[in-house]
Amino acid sequence: MSGNIQLLSDTLAAARSEGRAALIAYLPAGFPTVDGGIDAVKAVFDGGADVVEVGLPHSDPVLDGPVIQTADDIALKGGVKIADVMRTVREAYEATGKPVLVMTYWNPIDRYGIERFTAELAAAGGAGCILPDLPVQESDEWRQHAEKHGLATVFVVAPSSKDDRLAKITAVGSGFVYAASLMGVTGTRQSVGAQAQDLVRRTRAGTELPVCVGLGVSNAAQAAEVASFADGVIVGSAFVKLMLDAPDHEAGLVAVRALAADLAEGVRKR
Repeated sequence: MSGNIQLLSDTLAAARSEGRAALIAYLPAGFPTVDGGIDAVKAVFDGGADVVEVGLPHSDPVLDGPVIQTADDIALKGGVKIADVMRTVREAYEATGKPVLVMTYWNPIDRYGIERFTAELAAAGGAGCILPDLPVQESDEWRQHAEKHGLATVFVVAPSSKDDRLAKITAVGSGFVYAASLMGVTGTRQSVGAQAQDLVRRTRAGTELPVCVGLGVSNAAQAAEVASFADGVIVGSAFVKLMLDAPDHEAGLVAVRALAADLAEGVRKR
């Protein structure tokens, strides 16, 4: 079975044709439980997210701040497995028909097996993977398997990335480019800042891929700001924090659905 890279590309193109940025949400699998995490992904899609990244919880999440680390810890203590991540992708995709990616560090894939992981992700209806710590120069084997199974390979670029490095990354990535808006870990910020706009400009200079910005966006005003210069707005910690702070699971679902609706309105005010 082939994965859904084309669905991802079509979704991002459709948003662009509407004169807006796409809204991309992030939620970790297995948080607060496997079933609860699936409910949360469906809720953000219901609220207006175009794409969802399902996080594969990891014990050493170097890109993630304290909010997502806390959620990952809950998921890991609950015994979440890669099979649960695949189930989350499959059920979210089957329920919505929208693109679902996995965001994961490299070590779990390496231990699981590249062919096994890509085949199972494609069979689940996944659109691809975001791989924040896989060096481009060491990605050949992954990309061969991902391409064979119809999966996008999304690399992360940062404000510190030099232009020649950006060119190398965008030449081999697919789906879209994940532009980290600032140096540091995930988390909400008061301002996304000018660094992100400059990074998008420099990244676009060498690629036709959509450039989507993450790290720091938490409300409609920030989403609108980023949507004015990026092809997609990525929001993670704000959703996870609502789930962490909710008095019960149902309240958490109501909160993330409402935030998704607010952000979806924001990306349309670019």
